[in-house]
Amino acid sequence: MTKKNSELELTHLDSDGKARMVDVTAKPVTSRTALAESFIRLSRKTSSLLRDGNLPKGNALETARLAGILAAKRTPDLIPLCHPLLLTHVDVEAKTRRDGVHFLASVSCSGTTGVEMEALTAASVAALTLYDMVKAVEKGATIETVRLLEKSGGKSGLYKRRD
Repeated sequence: MTKKNSELELTHLDSDGKARMVDVTAKPVTSRTALAESFIRLSRKTSSLLRDGNLPKGNALETARLAGILAAKRTPDLIPLCHPLLLTHVDVEAKTRRDGVHFLASVSCSGTTGVEMEALTAASVAALTLYDMVKAVEKGATIETVRLLEKSGGKSGLYKRRD
């Protein structure tokens, strides 16, 4: 939403109330970055199988990482009003813990709109893919956290989560 003439204007709705993609043509190109995380809680047994490389479907962490990277590049195919962006960097890190796996997704581009949705999509799909890879041994695995940690660039500048 933007504030215009003392009223709130909904940027993703046209004058008839229909959803629309925001026109970013006139916005300046700036360096954009975003960092998002997800966490999937696993039992100690499943975490141990994962760390030891003994899951039935193979290298679950590498599969999840690659799925997250691919998902970032396909975000506009999944989220209807997202702009297609020429991403210049996508990375997904997977860190195992005794109680699950923490994913950290970073995305960058030079463009007229931010990459928050791409980072969130990468983190989400990495966790979803890991669930798919472990469900044969643990259907109760739980994706608990998907959130934006920070973003930079554009009119709103820097945002860092403070909790």
